[in-house]
Amino acid sequence: MIETRPRGLLTSYSGHMAKNNVLAIVLAGGEGKRLMPLTLDRAKPAVPFGGHYRLIDFALSNLVNSGYLRTIVLTQYKSHSLDRHIAQTWRMAEILGNYIAPVPAQQRQGKHWYLGSADAVYQSLNAVRDEKPDYLVIVGADNIFRMDFSQMLDSHIASGMPCTVAGIRQPIELSSSFGVIDQSNGTVNRFLEKPTECEGLADDPSKILASMGNYIFTTKDLIAALEVDAADEDSQHDMGGNIVPYFVAHGGVNCYDFINNEVPGATDRDRDYWRDVGTLDAFFDAHMDLISVHPVFNLYNFEWPTYTKADAWLPPAKTTFNDEDRRGVAIDSLVSNGVIISGGTVTHSILSPGTYIHSYSSVNESVLMHNARVGRHAVVEKAILDKDVVVEEGAVVGVDLDRDRERGFTVTDSGITVVPKGYVVTR
Repeated sequence: MIETRPRGLLTSYSGHMAKNNVLAIVLAGGEGKRLMPLTLDRAKPAVPFGGHYRLIDFALSNLVNSGYLRTIVLTQYKSHSLDRHIAQTWRMAEILGNYIAPVPAQQRQGKHWYLGSADAVYQSLNAVRDEKPDYLVIVGADNIFRMDFSQMLDSHIASGMPCTVAGIRQPIELSSSFGVIDQSNGTVNRFLEKPTECEGLADDPSKILASMGNYIFTTKDLIAALEVDAADEDSQHDMGGNIVPYFVAHGGVNCYDFINNEVPGATDRDRDYWRDVGTLDAFFDAHMDLISVHPVFNLYNFEWPTYTKADAWLPPAKTTFNDEDRRGVAIDSLVSNGVIISGGTVTHSILSPGTYIHSYSSVNESVLMHNARVGRHAVVEKAILDKDVVVEEGAVVGVDLDRDRERGFTVTDSGITVVPKGYVVTR
């Protein structure tokens, strides 16, 4: 069970006094089409990541570590595994009034599902009114990062503005991929949605401030803005595309530069790390960030832990055989509980719980999810294997990309082969 503290006595793990008049909202209703086939039967925030985590664990861990222990998670598409993960993993001390609760789309404002992220919050205002928070911390559920939101709240309160947007510094050539924040002295002048051209930062012209999809609002002001947006038939009802521009037009958006966020235990190497893993290539690259000698994102920061449900019944990982022609070994890799490497070679890869690597096989630069099986003499190269994939004896994945495509596997632009859940790969 997650460590909790009574209301009024909340402190984050950094020792910084947290505000107990905050409700956190996690936007977890995205379809995740660009992550297909990994999202074929699960919501994007429920996609496994880094061995035994789910994508949503990173957002929820940041909120808990920041001292915010009242959270609703807005779900919609294919949410069963996500709801189950939250129920089994994120159990809070209810007697102290703490909770993390999934809130599915309920058609409270008409016979339609969520029309956008802003509409999701609007349709869930009953939960906000029940709690009566002064501030709302609203975050996405599918990015990899560490952040102390209490520092962002301090900036929000000090600004006196109704809305604060978190910005991450990104190369200016990537501006067309992000919502870009045009700001001066901390006040947002414009919010540009994926511009083809824009100016760089005053202190670094090679960079722009991209929206992280993390916001803090003064509750009464956001409710008023959501009501205006709901009545606008031309709106896309999106937090970044409509609500933030609404506040910009009314001169009330504070910019919080993520580079100023001080996370306990962070190093210069992983300071202000943030990855949008919305594509298969980005998802794969974020995994590779975990396994260097000095990781770009360090899972071993115990001062700001990332929580998840580890299956207590699984035994430790095991390697077997040390013969001349078969040796069970994993190099530069993450190996989860319940993994058996039986005379196979694993390099620069992530093995999720229950994975089994048979003798004489080779796995290189790959991500294997729960209970994947790699048979004798099989080869897996630069691939993502979803849960319960079986690579039969002598079969290969990621070596002949044309063959992979013929089999119906997804092959990304950078040459990563993705095998869907439960598939049996034959020779």
